[in-house]
Amino acid sequence: MSLNINQLSYIHPDREVLFENINLSVAKGEKVSLIGNNGSGKSTLLKIIAGNLPTSAGEIVFSEKPYYVPQHFGQFDELTVAQVLGIDEKLKALHAILKGDASEQNFNLLNDDWSVQENALSALQHWNVPHVSLSQEMSSLSGGEKTKVFLSGINLHFPDIVLLDEPTNHLDKAGRKKLYEFIQNSNAGIIVVSHDRTLLNLLDTTYEIHRNGIEAYGGNYEFYKIQKEEQLNALQEQLSEKEKELRKAKKIAREAIEKQEKHGVRGEKANQKKGVPKIVMGNLKSKSEKSSAKLKEIHTGKMDNILGDLKEIQQKLPSAKELKIKFEDADLHNGKVLITAKDINFGYSEKLLWEKPQDFQIRSGERIVINGRNGSGKTTLIKLLLNDIQPIKGEITRTEFSYVYLDQDISIIDNSLTVLQQIEKFNSRNLSEHELKILLHRFLFPYDTWDKTCEKLSGGEKIRLVFCCLQVKNNMPDLFILDEPTNNLDIQSIEIITSVVKSYKGTVLIISHDEYFIQEIGINREIQLE
Repeated sequence: MSLNINQLSYIHPDREVLFENINLSVAKGEKVSLIGNNGSGKSTLLKIIAGNLPTSAGEIVFSEKPYYVPQHFGQFDELTVAQVLGIDEKLKALHAILKGDASEQNFNLLNDDWSVQENALSALQHWNVPHVSLSQEMSSLSGGEKTKVFLSGINLHFPDIVLLDEPTNHLDKAGRKKLYEFIQNSNAGIIVVSHDRTLLNLLDTTYEIHRNGIEAYGGNYEFYKIQKEEQLNALQEQLSEKEKELRKAKKIAREAIEKQEKHGVRGEKANQKKGVPKIVMGNLKSKSEKSSAKLKEIHTGKMDNILGDLKEIQQKLPSAKELKIKFEDADLHNGKVLITAKDINFGYSEKLLWEKPQDFQIRSGERIVINGRNGSGKTTLIKLLLNDIQPIKGEITRTEFSYVYLDQDISIIDNSLTVLQQIEKFNSRNLSEHELKILLHRFLFPYDTWDKTCEKLSGGEKIRLVFCCLQVKNNMPDLFILDEPTNNLDIQSIEIITSVVKSYKGTVLIISHDEYFIQEIGINREIQLE
């Protein structure tokens, strides 16, 4: 059992080519990842394989339709859990038969699957959502619960091929662990699109998708990174050698032409002294000019060949520049108490959020992660610490400090403003418009993006714009708070955040289930919510 994709292409309705010449084969039991720049078509390719989007060219051959876990769930909100799992008709037939309706149609629909309800409930329990009922509407579930419902379908249908699009986006630590175990133990062929590098490192093969096709790297994400770096270093060396070759060719061409011209001038003077007739002199001059033109043509051809090689190498190199960000250090000395939470708790209608009251201090220079399952109140705790809401028990004391809160919606960015207007809002140093535009260029916002409204920016672009705004303000906060900062971002954008947080010298308070990210930024303490 396998999946074969041959010469697949997809063209947007506006005739822009997203990708073409995709060739990919996944056998049962093989586990692969699809990676690529933001907008390269990874999710689109999964939708095409799943049959949710028509292809523009090429073919997909499989013995059994793949099982698809989408990234976004909005289109399923009006459906029940049973409908999403594809068992609603069987359940209706089962209940009708149990009530005495023994029609042939009901038996055909049930197809001897008498344990369908029991199996579905068992699958939901396996994925840690036993409280979810089969008749419940998807709109009533959280993002993590919706993901787990779709994952439960794997336990019901036992597909040969599974497609997973950003499956860890909404999962808590326990949910991610369960997914990692499934990936490692499953006999299905699995194709994953994800920015979760812990997950990517569990997969056998990495495929990088780009406009003109797809390239295979025979290993997990860490192997891909090493191979990619070696590949880029080799291309840079080739580029450097070709540039040297071009400079040398230009020098040789210039010297050869100058030598030819000097030789022609000396010959003409010598002929004048000899009294050579003008008509003969004219013929000699014409021959000399033709010889110079031919020599120039030969050298121009050589340089054109080198330029062609240069262009080919440059096209293989990444188009995006590396973004290096350097902020001023926070002013507070390490160890100063910023926040003290004494036996705090929160809840609605007198129902408390945490079994045990929270009791801790946050000191400057610390790097703290807030851990807890989905729904344990991690974001609520942040709001309590920032004085947005008040605890119903206990007390919180704070000293004076500055902070930046980067929430899941990146609401520090005003979606109604243009990119240029957004950074002007942070321009407390009264930088000139010219200086602001230079900063925008540094943060990879070219001229044609300045009048673009922020609502049209991708998650990664918004993150870059946040850091650009902080650079304009030139006043890095004492406390940097991040709530699931790696969700819905591509790997390049995550690496930008990682670089900034690693180099930042102030206090970090973070909510994240991304273990790879947490290890990279050097967390040294955790607050566990039960």
